[in-house]
Amino acid sequence: MKKNALFNWSSGKDSALALYKILQTNEYEIHCLITSVNQQLQRVSMHGLRVELLQQQANSIGLPLKIMQIPEMPTMEVYENVVRETLLTLKGEGVNYSIFGDIFLEDLRKYREDKLAEIGFEGVFPLWKTPTHDLIQEFMRLGFRTIVVCVSERFLGKSFVGRIIDQDFIDDLPENVDVCGENGEFHTFTFDGPLFSKPIDFEIGEIVYRKYEKPENEDSSDTACDTSAPDAFDYGFWYCDLIAK
Repeated sequence: MKKNALFNWSSGKDSALALYKILQTNEYEIHCLITSVNQQLQRVSMHGLRVELLQQQANSIGLPLKIMQIPEMPTMEVYENVVRETLLTLKGEGVNYSIFGDIFLEDLRKYREDKLAEIGFEGVFPLWKTPTHDLIQEFMRLGFRTIVVCVSERFLGKSFVGRIIDQDFIDDLPENVDVCGENGEFHTFTFDGPLFSKPIDFEIGEIVYRKYEKPENEDSSDTACDTSAPDAFDYGFWYCDLIAK
């Protein structure tokens, strides 16, 4: 009997490859895709992707989509409560496994596993410790196509946002940038590949710059984003808006 699992779907390339690999094992029954969305903007957290395109991905993949509505700058307590309540609901539906596309961030994996254990879930990490250079080559070789929708100006300039990831893109990355963006250097939207019954059709809209302000009267290390670094709010992000056709 297959294990009932939810899949943490970011809308990007690592999620797509991890889902593809987990389906190949035939070991898990994917109950649903689960994605956190900015409650105010109705866009995928960090990626800035419109919910309409997220839903089209799920439809093309053929799996139900469950959206977690998250405030724009939530505290860890708020974020964790939303996730906990969502997972407890799914546990009541027989789900016991939570699958992620994480690759090598040890602290993040430990955090996930500790929180899952509190409610009787087990984490699954199909890409874990695979060299990112190998993963991105496999991703392209399988026929996946993905576009960069967000870059952190800490690592990359405006010219990288809105580009399709191909060998030229990889060759242009600075040496200090992971080719899969595992350190938050960039985020993507995957629109075609072996998971999809049909490609997601879109057009490129406006490219915008956004810088987040440090919350007033709040310890920034207590937010659900990685804002504990002293210069966390010194850098902004370039976003490429994608519009569904």
